[in-house]
Amino acid sequence: MSLNYDALDRVLRDAPTQPGDTVLPHSRLLGFDTETTGTRPGSDAIVSATLVLRDPATGYTGDTVAEWIINPHRPMNPRASEVNGFTDDYLAEHGVEPGEALGQIAEAIDLARRANIPLLAYNAPFDVHMLAADLKRWGLDGMADPLVVDPLVIDRAVSHRSGKRTLAYTTEYYGIEPHGDFHNATADTTAAVDLITPMSTLYPQVGRLDLDGLMAWQRDAHEQWRKSFNAWLAQRGRRPVTDRWL
Repeated sequence: MSLNYDALDRVLRDAPTQPGDTVLPHSRLLGFDTETTGTRPGSDAIVSATLVLRDPATGYTGDTVAEWIINPHRPMNPRASEVNGFTDDYLAEHGVEPGEALGQIAEAIDLARRANIPLLAYNAPFDVHMLAADLKRWGLDGMADPLVVDPLVIDRAVSHRSGKRTLAYTTEYYGIEPHGDFHNATADTTAAVDLITPMSTLYPQVGRLDLDGLMAWQRDAHEQWRKSFNAWLAQRGRRPVTDRWL
């Protein structure tokens, strides 16, 4: 099933283009999160997705939300099923066909990009690469490179705190009260979008980030984190991280 896609599509089509000097806390954002059959893009697939359009002028109460349950036509990994609660039988009965759902998701992301509205996802490469792989699998048009905000990358660059950086731990650190249970795509999306206000308040450098400089800043931040993390791994005889951020 899909919920409220028409409303999201209408709002995005009417959205004025944001100027490049718009700073992050003043920007409209399109939050994105997925639940999947497993963790391998191309082999695993999306079973649930949510897009949350946030206007900073209205906050959470003004969000436009679209949700999808998708029949992936491949089995759930048992470990993934334990985390997100989806079963093969449930998805076969309630899931919409991938071509319909994935096409709508990609179109909404493209409409946001045209209006210079960033796509926000916590650990964004996972969701972006999973969506790209599913689009390819079903013979659908790929996405243009989206403008992305990744609160995980930002938090690593500015907080320098110890401990885990899962979405649950990070929202707790910033004093975010979740709207629903974690590992639900809608709750996770909303929580990730909610992070921008306290991050921008607590760390002024985040509040000064503008849309034109956003991608380069995050790529540099990820590289700095990767170098530091790899030095820590080398001390323990472990293999280095080689991935680039988008």
